[in-house]
Amino acid sequence: MPIKMIVGLGNPGKRYETTRHNIGFLVVDEIFKSCDVKSTQDKFKASFAQVNYKGNSLLLVKPQTYMNLSGEAVHSIANYFKILPSEIIVICDDLDLPVGKIRLRENGSSGGQKGLQNIIQHLSTQDIPRIRFGIGKNPLIETADYVLGQFEKESVEIVKAGILQAKDAALHSVEKGFVSAMNQYNKR
Repeated sequence: MPIKMIVGLGNPGKRYETTRHNIGFLVVDEIFKSCDVKSTQDKFKASFAQVNYKGNSLLLVKPQTYMNLSGEAVHSIANYFKILPSEIIVICDDLDLPVGKIRLRENGSSGGQKGLQNIIQHLSTQDIPRIRFGIGKNPLIETADYVLGQFEKESVEIVKAGILQAKDAALHSVEKGFVSAMNQYNKR
């Protein structure tokens, strides 16, 4: 199935812009640049753009519902544009991966990521391709505070490289399929 929608998870508002939890938004922002997006639409509880990427019609989506309710926006858009869960890629943060590392999976549980869990609930399936982006964890900081915190200065370059890699993996998926992207990007 061709990928028709890329969803980056995060929280709306200036306060959250560069937090660990907003890594999905940051990746979609890079895809906006690659696809020369000049403006977005605000509908379906999301900010999104429709683009043509190498002959493929594609929706780039940033839910505006706050992380834990991301499924509301994804479900509304998927219904309206008649997009199957298997034609969606969700990009989200992952506490269990090292900072900047990405992991592509075709399906599975949310792994505790509440935005992804809400999407799984709204679409009634775990068969949703996803790109998990490692943000690491710190046992000395409460999880909620950690995900809403900024990346450490020494991690910034690693994070930037990871964002570009996640963008490339997502666009590779659109062009050549998600399995091809998994084969290429999960090796790194």
